[in-house]
Amino acid sequence: MRLPEIKGFLESSFIDWPGRLTASIWLAGCNLRCPFCHNRDLVLSPETLPNWPLKEVLRRLRKNRLFVESVCISGGEPTIHPGLADLLEIFKNEGLAVKLDTNGTQPQVLRELILKGLVDFVAMDVKAPLESRLYRRITGKNIDISKIKESISIILETGVEHLFRMTVVPGFHSPEVVFAWVQDLQGAQRLTLQNFSPHRCLDKTLESLRPFDEKEFSALCALVEENHLITSESERARSSTIATSFT
Repeated sequence: MRLPEIKGFLESSFIDWPGRLTASIWLAGCNLRCPFCHNRDLVLSPETLPNWPLKEVLRRLRKNRLFVESVCISGGEPTIHPGLADLLEIFKNEGLAVKLDTNGTQPQVLRELILKGLVDFVAMDVKAPLESRLYRRITGKNIDISKIKESISIILETGVEHLFRMTVVPGFHSPEVVFAWVQDLQGAQRLTLQNFSPHRCLDKTLESLRPFDEKEFSALCALVEENHLITSESERARSSTIATSFT
């Protein structure tokens, strides 16, 4: 099986896996076209980006093994690559925990990875409330919303450690939209909002759009916190809503 090309590698990060120092890897390509995505080259023209040889990535991971014990696989969208499971198995054989970032459009792949024990943590980008019209506007594609729902169910039912997150964009994500999103994800361990960053967007016209200011963004995060119900009081004590701004 041909392994996915690695287009980006960061030896250590404190932000990609809550509570862990982790290495981060970016794979090329995506099956969505979210206008506010800031990985324009990775999505639209990955062939223009250099590849990281897997041998070099492994060399650096082994060098840092004493303090970096996990790797985050991101994109783009990792699950569109047929060789993803083989790549994750290589990292698991190195003794590394694996976090997967995904948009949830490939539930059959997600299920296989979790059941094979190749994923320890899943961060799923749920772009909007689970309604086809909204999803089409925000992702730029006609998404089969049943696949998004299936991926959410797989994550919740398997009990894999997880969080669901959404990037909020003025003009796209009102308080009403955020509230509906929270209701669709009741029972999740963690919900996260990220503030829109107007840099290198797929839709260049959005680069002049002002993100939510601190007060506005904090109000949206509070809306999530106040309305999010998780599975048990012990989970509530362990989990918290994480708000991240990339402005």
